[in-house]
Amino acid sequence: MKDNYDRPIISLRISLTNRCNLDCLYCHHDGMLPSNLEMTSDEIYRILKIAKKIGITKIRYSGGEPLIRKDIVDIIKKTGTLNFKDISITTNGILLNQYAQDLKDAGLNRVNVSFDTLNPKTYKKITTKNFLKEAKSGILEGYKAGLDPIKINMVVMKNINNNEIMDMFNFCKEYNFVLQLIELLKSENCSDESFNNEYHVDMEPIEKSLEKLAHKIKTRNFMQDRKKYFIDNGEIEVVRPMDNTKFCENCTRLRITPEGKIKPCLLRNDNLIDIIGPIRNNATDEELEKIFIDAINNREPFYDQ
Repeated sequence: MKDNYDRPIISLRISLTNRCNLDCLYCHHDGMLPSNLEMTSDEIYRILKIAKKIGITKIRYSGGEPLIRKDIVDIIKKTGTLNFKDISITTNGILLNQYAQDLKDAGLNRVNVSFDTLNPKTYKKITTKNFLKEAKSGILEGYKAGLDPIKINMVVMKNINNNEIMDMFNFCKEYNFVLQLIELLKSENCSDESFNNEYHVDMEPIEKSLEKLAHKIKTRNFMQDRKKYFIDNGEIEVVRPMDNTKFCENCTRLRITPEGKIKPCLLRNDNLIDIIGPIRNNATDEELEKIFIDAINNREPFYDQ
């Protein structure tokens, strides 16, 4: 199925919760929705069945921290019964020790781990917690369980971890993980430029350095022209903010919030469409499919020129 701008809808990203066991410096803190207001695993499964019917092939779960959900394995298991092409999850890794093998057995294909440093002091500064050991151990448990590929998401921050990129790369290279260097987004919680000025890193010089080291460079044309740098049998990808026309032009994803609202555009909150209400009011599959189609028809590029 395509939207009105001829963009195919192939991916659905479901935020299972906005609760988290970290309090990261750069997090936008969307608030803590009580667990009893979150979608249940059965409700999520109902949504997935409709998504499958309209042609979605890829499912990504995120949070908050999705592994906080005590029914996370059940959610993945139900997702796995629908034969999607790809099922993935974004996590901070702290609970992967507990869940990695069960998630793999339930049908999870791969995992992205938000992991910004290997240094305990830096980790505490960024997250306000002392869970570095648990996060690193969880990542390695995911590797042991056969989740592949594992991608490490490293938000690069000035005077905090911008001098640790090669340390993280060497760690990733050892286990054949992909390192994704993520340019810091400006915090919406700041009324001035202080946060951005203090922590933002210009990625251009970093990319120029990577160009000199790389024996191969690949451009991902459908992902904002992101570049992947292949260095000494390792792989680094640079992820820029999504404030450009290229991102919108190639967007193939719908999102669903923890409280069950379809989000046609990542960058807008004024056009959400409720789907959980109709589900709880015994809507038919045909009615739910129409809600999805209405959400798709509401999609338009945020940056259109």
